[in-house]
Amino acid sequence: MINIAILGFGTIGSGVAEVVEKNQEEIKKVLGENLHVKYILDIRDLPGVVKDIDTIINDPDIKVICETMGGKEPAYTYTHLALERGISVCTSNKELVDAHGVELSAIAREHNCSYLFEASVGGGIPLLRTIREACGHEKISKIAGILNGTCNYILTNMKAGKEFDAALKEAQENGYAERNPAADIEGHDTARKIAILASLVSGKKISYEQVDCEGITNVTAEDFAEAEAKGMSIKLLGVYDAENNSVLVAPHLVPKESALYNVNGVFNGVMIHGNMVDDLMFYGRGAGKCPTASAVVSDVIECVKNIGRNINNDFADLEPANVNKAPEKPLGQKFRTL
Repeated sequence: MINIAILGFGTIGSGVAEVVEKNQEEIKKVLGENLHVKYILDIRDLPGVVKDIDTIINDPDIKVICETMGGKEPAYTYTHLALERGISVCTSNKELVDAHGVELSAIAREHNCSYLFEASVGGGIPLLRTIREACGHEKISKIAGILNGTCNYILTNMKAGKEFDAALKEAQENGYAERNPAADIEGHDTARKIAILASLVSGKKISYEQVDCEGITNVTAEDFAEAEAKGMSIKLLGVYDAENNSVLVAPHLVPKESALYNVNGVFNGVMIHGNMVDDLMFYGRGAGKCPTASAVVSDVIECVKNIGRNINNDFADLEPANVNKAPEKPLGQKFRTL
């Protein structure tokens, strides 16, 4: 039996426990033994929950920790402590990966463990490992992706005729948007995700502060009517362009011929162009309890298979990048076109 711990028992953390419980038979087929959640750490007074990280990292039975707390602290401190003890950490925390992913990856390598973050981009879509392993030999020249389910849900409803405020309210009522939705609707969440993807494929550390970022608050129902008349829709895209050495988040006009045109609701879609493979399209639930937790557990399984060894995540040696400002919108036009 392999013992793991979960830090943070909110939506994703509880989802990790659920995936481990419900898919135990499938996990055992892959690992040859069972996974067991020995500890859950949370600030709330919940049954069976601990509040002291030392209890977890001082237990020699713990081989992997799932960090699903979100934010920089105490997630950074706890992750740092675990990796220094040789305990692998799997996370869904895009903010921490963006801010400290290079440093934490180097610490993991130094201590013969791993720092993996598949769930930080694209929810349940197996995106990072595919790029790193299946496409590692490709020269990837462009990434364009719908990377935020909240924004895509809002824009999908606006396409059906709703104004922004009404579409946002519905997203909040259905649990797709936070009470304070700024990180989503202003594009910052998408910026962190495209920065991670751009770093992975460029071989340089691009932070979300370097991303030219525009959210969806200025999009109107009238904009959709005009787009539809041209055979297009409007999507918030994160775009990495290797040729221009630029990273951008902004609403784009997307033509019907594009695979991204029909990515609706809370789903995500990411298109990648490689010099040999040409265009690849990844589609799936980009958020949500179980899809995101499934990606965390996939990292756990990889770490368990490699206990005592470091899995190279291609982040440990990244030097800071210089990026160019994204090309301006065409004169007189409100949106760029994909």
